[in-house]
Amino acid sequence: MGFTAEVGIDLGTANVLVYIKGKGVVLNEPSVVAINRNTNEILAVGEEARQMLGRTPANIVALRPLKDGVISDYDVTERMLKYFIRKSCGSSRFFKPKIMVCVPSGVTEVEKRAVSEAATQAGGKSVYLMEEPVAAAIGAGLDIAKPDGVMVIDIGGGTTDVAVIALGGIVTSMSVKVAGDKFDEAIIKYMRREHKLYIGERTAEEMKMNIGTAFPLDEPLVRECRGRDLVTGLPKSVSVSSVEMLNALDEPLQVICEAVHSVLEQTPPELASDISNSGIVITGGGAHLKGIDKRIMKRTGISVIIAEDPKSCVAIGTGKALNSIEAMESGQINQRKSYYYV
Repeated sequence: MGFTAEVGIDLGTANVLVYIKGKGVVLNEPSVVAINRNTNEILAVGEEARQMLGRTPANIVALRPLKDGVISDYDVTERMLKYFIRKSCGSSRFFKPKIMVCVPSGVTEVEKRAVSEAATQAGGKSVYLMEEPVAAAIGAGLDIAKPDGVMVIDIGGGTTDVAVIALGGIVTSMSVKVAGDKFDEAIIKYMRREHKLYIGERTAEEMKMNIGTAFPLDEPLVRECRGRDLVTGLPKSVSVSSVEMLNALDEPLQVICEAVHSVLEQTPPELASDISNSGIVITGGGAHLKGIDKRIMKRTGISVIIAEDPKSCVAIGTGKALNSIEAMESGQINQRKSYYYV
């Protein structure tokens, strides 16, 4: 009974990843919950629920309880977290893990409190919050304790976090509510406007992953896209190219580039010099968008590196940060602004 598990959770708008100390990332599932409206009973969580998005009868709703990186439905988030913790760690009621959860760098105190309370109600013995860019940097293998500055861009599902980190803390940062979900929305709007075709979220996501690009490709890609014709109301299929996807995604990509530019403008000159030498690291699911590194490199003139396994960086970093929990609790190290003990 003396053993207390330590769990790191990347509570993302699109996916939840769970890291268990000593085991690594043990769970990676979509942040989607299917609920029966009549009984308020949870029917499915994760990948099984994601398959139901846009395909449920009237009495069943498949919803995403997190929006733009923060909790939009507290009760459902708590139940989802409880399910994922039990699935990852087992269902003993005596089991109370220490939990480290990531939050975007721009969240308010109220939003932090909502996350910590949800994690506590889901079964956490003690809950710690950590800022996403710091976790992403640790997970990407960067040494954040040294005085040399590092710059991380974490492009998730709901938010993009841009931060310059040195001596273990965030020096300057910016969080914008433009990321993977806004890419999908931009594709949906483009297909309605240019092709008079109505497509769903899952189709837009597949288009983004297969032919979406942030920079012109040497060989354009083409893919069939199926949806509902807005004129006739009947199913219709059209061919869409990566050139069109570049146009569709231009607006949200501009917002991310502006955020990167803004953070660089606010960075002290010594740290800016470090970053121009070491480069910018991209993490998060958005790092998989073709040409995202070239787009940011063109805008900043600084080399851009995509982290190894970018999607898991935040969860891995959160898990690694669990190693410093005991030192934080005993007061051996100061709690820098990147950590919050709740």
